[in-house]
Parts: sequence; C-alpha cells; structure tokens
Amino acid sequence: MAFDETYNEPESTEVLVKSLDLEHPARLHYAHAGDAGADLITTVDVTLKPFERALVPTGVAIALPAGYVALVHPRSGLAVKQGVTVLNAPGTVDAGYRGEIKVPLINLDPEHTAVFHPGDRIAQMVIQRYVEARFIPAETLPGSDRAERGFGSTGVAS
Repeated sequence: MAFDETYNEPESTEVLVKSLDLEHPARLHYAHAGDAGADLITTVDVTLKPFERALVPTGVAIALPAGYVALVHPRSGLAVKQGVTVLNAPGTVDAGYRGEIKVPLINLDPEHTAVFHPGDRIAQMVIQRYVEARFIPAETLPGSDRAERGFGSTGVAS
C-alpha cells in the first residue's frame, strides 16, 4: 500500500479565545496546514541570561470544551538555535482554567542571553482530547513483558 500524501482535514472543535492585551491582540492560529501547535507570543520584553527563567505572559485566555486539554510545548527552533525551552513541558491548561496562559521559559545556553520582544513566538499550544481514567485500587498488577524495568532498560543501541 502506497503512502497517501493528500492532506485530510483534521477533526476540529471550537475554542473561545479572549485577548487580554489590547496592544498585542490574541492571534492564535496555525502557521501551516497540518500543524498541531498554534503559536503563543509574548506580550512583554523578556531577557533571559544563561540558566535564567521567567514566567512569560501571552495575553491570551481560553475556554476549552469539556474533554479537551491544551498542552504548551517548546518551539523547536528556539530550543535548537537559542537553547530556550518551556520549563514544565508540556505545560497543561485544563478545560476549567480561565486565566491568562503564561509560559515558564528557561535559557539553557551556558553563554548567550536570549531576548524576546512583544509579538515574538515563544511556545506552541496543542489542543487535545483526553480520557478521564477511573483509578481502581489493586493489591497486585497483571504481568507484562517489561515488568518493572525502566530508566534505560532498553539500552542505547538499536
């Protein structure tokens, strides 16, 4: 079977977006068809010295439908080019939260200071469905091939 390169429109849902900064109105959008993450911008000047972190406002609040979560991820270009990432990646924005989305950024570059200005893209937000688990207390768990092996148990080489 050959790979079908045609673009299929993904499932969509409505997310209400409130702009909290009149100078930098919310403009959540996807840069390209098929992108999973919508860019989040900063509304303030931010300077991050090596190993410094800051909680950066985005000027955006959202209302998600029940059964959905927003996950805030780093932008790959910032991580590779500047060493800047989202500290708690992915950050979780629950459906019931109505406050401003703020992004904890950290500069992991040991030498260079990272500078951002209002309107600069600092992270990306992915909207995702989730399943609510029913947690069931158990004295024992069923066996598996992996068992309790974790942290490096599969080695490095393929």
